[in-house]
Amino acid sequence: MSRITLFAAALAVSVPAAAFAHHGWSSYDETKPITVTGKLQGVAWTNPHGSATMRWLGKQWHVVLAPVARMEARGLTSAMIDKGQTVTLTGYARKDGTAEMRIERIQAGGKTIELR
Repeated sequence: MSRITLFAAALAVSVPAAAFAHHGWSSYDETKPITVTGKLQGVAWTNPHGSATMRWLGKQWHVVLAPVARMEARGLTSAMIDKGQTVTLTGYARKDGTAEMRIERIQAGGKTIELR
């Protein structure tokens, strides 16, 4: 098999997987905003967007934040949302019942930061 054929096959397999891995915002219920307050159990200050984990309603929730550059430009630092920090999050839960929420606003370190 030539290198070009092998590369084309690898690309064909990887593109749909990458597209599937990044969820669209339509999977969140924007008709029912939720606000939760609690301690973050973990934070990933990464791109394409940051993420965190928090216990809420007896479940471990995955929290989808904004891209790092946007959070920093709006005044949110990684130190403000480090593991163990108490924060208030406002956003939307997934429609399918998965314990995941997309965050629109975060209150941390005495500030309210709009993420979207």
